[in-house]
Amino acid sequence: MSGTASSKVCPGQACLTRGMTSSLSPRLAEIVDALPLRRGMRVLEIGGAPGAAARAVAQRIGDGHVLVIDRSPKGVAQVERLAASEIAAGRMSVRCVAAEDFELAPGEAAYDLAFAIRVGALDGRHPRAGEQAHRRIKAALVPGGKLLVDGGDPLREIELD
Repeated sequence: MSGTASSKVCPGQACLTRGMTSSLSPRLAEIVDALPLRRGMRVLEIGGAPGAAARAVAQRIGDGHVLVIDRSPKGVAQVERLAASEIAAGRMSVRCVAAEDFELAPGEAAYDLAFAIRVGALDGRHPRAGEQAHRRIKAALVPGGKLLVDGGDPLREIELD
C-alpha cells in the first residue's frame, strides 16, 4: 500500500513499527522517528496543533497516552477534529494552554517524555516564557523524563535541572 511501508527499529527498547504514517511530511516523520518511544508510555506534545505528530506517536505507543497542549483555541479545535478517533479511544487528549501555564490536572499521572516542534518558548525566541515553561514541563514529567525539541539532528534535549 502506498505510503504505509514500515520497518522495525529496536535500539535497546521494545520494537516499534516505524514509517507507518503517510500523512507526515518527511521532516515531521524524521522527528517522530527520532523520539525514544516505547509501548505504554505517556507523551506530552507542546504546541502540537494540528496533531499529525501526536497521532503518529499514539500509533506507536499502543496503550499509552499522548496529551497535546496548544495555546491556540483554533489549533485545539483542529486536533479535536482530526484526532477524534484517538481521543474517543482514550489514546489522546488535548488541552488549550500555553507551555508556561501548563500544570497537571489533579490526579493526572506524570509524562515520560515531552517534545515540541517550533515552539517559541522552547527554541530561544521567547526566553522569559521559556524559563517558566521549563519549570512547568519538569513538574509534569516523571523523574528522568526528557524534553526534546527540534533544532538538533533532528532533535536536541533541553536540560530541565
